[in-house]
Amino acid sequence: MTTILVTGGTGTLGRLVAERLRADGHEVRVLSRHAQPYAVDLREGGPALDTAVAGVDTVVHCASTQTGGDEKAAGHLIAAARRAGVGHLVYISIVGVDRVPFGYYQAKLAVERQIEASGLGWTVLRTTQFHDLLVRIFQGLAKPPVMLLPAGVSDQPIEVAEVAGRLAGLALGAPAGRVDDMGGPEVRTLDSLARAWLDATGRRRGVANVPLFGRAYRAFREGGHLTPERAVGKGTFEEYLAARVDGGAGRRA
Repeated sequence: MTTILVTGGTGTLGRLVAERLRADGHEVRVLSRHAQPYAVDLREGGPALDTAVAGVDTVVHCASTQTGGDEKAAGHLIAAARRAGVGHLVYISIVGVDRVPFGYYQAKLAVERQIEASGLGWTVLRTTQFHDLLVRIFQGLAKPPVMLLPAGVSDQPIEVAEVAGRLAGLALGAPAGRVDDMGGPEVRTLDSLARAWLDATGRRRGVANVPLFGRAYRAFREGGHLTPERAVGKGTFEEYLAARVDGGAGRRA
């Protein structure tokens, strides 16, 4: 039996990774800011982090935030893992972090580089965006009567449970470096994905595609965040919506 620490273990991905590893019979420690007994803010580090990492064979690093601090958090985690003699650090990243000059992507790339230079055994998996991220984006964009979408942008959403399964498998293997990217089954325009979400939720909104400006937008339009050659995911966006979106009281006008 392996002892594995999952950072961000109460989040969308980390929770599923922890469940998968426990189901396979491994001892799993869940680290997050509020999850006892390993309640740790990685951006602060400290003795509680050393306690969480002590005796751990593998760390699966799923914790991340778009409000900043990922690099500092990774630095604390790497230092604690070195002190504890952790043999394997697995990190989840995003397809295109080296091609799209978007702030959050740049932070993820910086963390990749920290891990590569850490002296620890490491594995990095990049995936495309999860289905639930698109839903959160569309929920925000649907507040006005017309949804304004960035023109010419596509996405390749993937089912988070599939990513969790892949991460769990990597955690149980030997350090593998940068492994093959993992993309969803379809490259779709944001327009088509938004309309699928509107149909599934019963919302009535106009949809307008608006050209934007800047290097990041250009990189997204060029597909820097996509990996059509690695479309290995199975679950489609429509299947996700059918399974997760309420068909009755949850539908809105």
